[in-house]
Amino acid sequence: MSTRLDTLGRSLSEGEEEAEINLTPMLDVVFIMLIFFIVTASFVKEIGVEAQRPPSVQQNPEKTDSITIKITSTNKIMVDGLSVDPRAVSALITRRKAEDPDAPLAILAGKRAKTALVVGVIDAARDAGFRGEAIPISPLPE
Repeated sequence: MSTRLDTLGRSLSEGEEEAEINLTPMLDVVFIMLIFFIVTASFVKEIGVEAQRPPSVQQNPEKTDSITIKITSTNKIMVDGLSVDPRAVSALITRRKAEDPDAPLAILAGKRAKTALVVGVIDAARDAGFRGEAIPISPLPE
């Protein structure tokens, strides 16, 4: 009886070995297909719509000089590169606005500039006619 069990056990173990599935050929086929699709995809030319662009036209924009006010970290006010007394800022901005009504205004303030001085320049700009638009204030590169 023990020989019967031994032979039965051997046949089961042999059957288990035969039941294994070898995946190597399937993986070979998958990799070959992957390579095929990669190679063919790189040579396929996609058809698209060519856009008809109008020729570029160089426009000569009207030269408008901006009114640039710099407030340095040492609280020195400069309008268009000229050193100005804080009391004369309003008159100077008003004059420049009258000369060129479309001129934009830019205020550059240093990191250590006094806030009261910056607010005073903004108020002077509002008095000069820069009311309906935002006044850009940028940090002054030092």
